[in-house]
Amino acid sequence: MDGGPYFAFAQGISLFVNCETQEEVDHLWEKLSEGGEPGQCGWLKDRFGVSWQTTPSALGELMQSKDPEKSKRIMEAMLKMTKIDIQALRQASERD
Repeated sequence: MDGGPYFAFAQGISLFVNCETQEEVDHLWEKLSEGGEPGQCGWLKDRFGVSWQTTPSALGELMQSKDPEKSKRIMEAMLKMTKIDIQALRQASERD
């Protein structure tokens, strides 16, 4: 269906992709960001202006720690990332 100028993408809509491995994150990030633009914390816009968030399931698992300091370190590490790096998140969770 051709919506023409009447139906444009809005910032209020985005798509979420749950990734199981770093390879999956890397592959989707590369393909979706071609001609688009990377954002922060796993967000990007594709070449059509659609917003995507590529998030590894490991992020949710790591953030469920009962240790608030550990969760804080993981969150701080993620906030510095564009594409999410699972190994860097694990390293942040292990720091004392």
